[in-house]
Amino acid sequence: MTEQTSLTALFSMGGVFMWPLLVFSVLTAGLIIERVLYILFHDLKTEKVKSTVLPLIEEGSLIEADAYLNGLKARNLSGRILRVILKNAPYGEHRMEKALEAEGQEEIRQLENGFNFLAALASISPLTGFLGTVSGMIGAFRSIAEASDVNAQLVANGIYEALMTTVFGLIIAIVALVGYNILAHRVDSFAADITKAASDMIALLSIRRDGEKKMSLMLEESRA
Repeated sequence: MTEQTSLTALFSMGGVFMWPLLVFSVLTAGLIIERVLYILFHDLKTEKVKSTVLPLIEEGSLIEADAYLNGLKARNLSGRILRVILKNAPYGEHRMEKALEAEGQEEIRQLENGFNFLAALASISPLTGFLGTVSGMIGAFRSIAEASDVNAQLVANGIYEALMTTVFGLIIAIVALVGYNILAHRVDSFAADITKAASDMIALLSIRRDGEKKMSLMLEESRA
């Protein structure tokens, strides 16, 4: 018996509930692959951008910092977020924090797109498998009740077929959970890194802005 025939036979044994499980398995694989490709395409590394921009701001080279951020590729998410902060620097710390919150939430939302579906599939798949098992067990016991000669093979075959949906449902749930947790961990790591980099950047820009204000006041007082 070939592997293809074996898989077909196992699928047939599970009954009608194997069809929704097949759909769930395709959706799970598709979502994981799509999210992996999306995250890999977008550059989530923050250390290089941070180590380049913060020294420039500390030196007062805001034009150079802006030019560096604008020169980054669009898929560099760290550059996008820090660019928005620098753009709003003249309007004060509160405005920078609001810009960070709005841009950061949007970028994280895009990264987490589809995560809720993965979590739902991880919950629905085993439940569907259990439902198929219960349905199969009902059929098995009905066959036992209608049989005039009950033997161990009849009971074992009915239970064996009924448990197939549970096995497939649990496999799908495990894959969905593993994929969800790995992807969520990567996004959470990026969120923590960019939050730290953005906070440091806002602090430096605020200190520089306050220093310029104090210098301006001192010059006005000296002239008066």
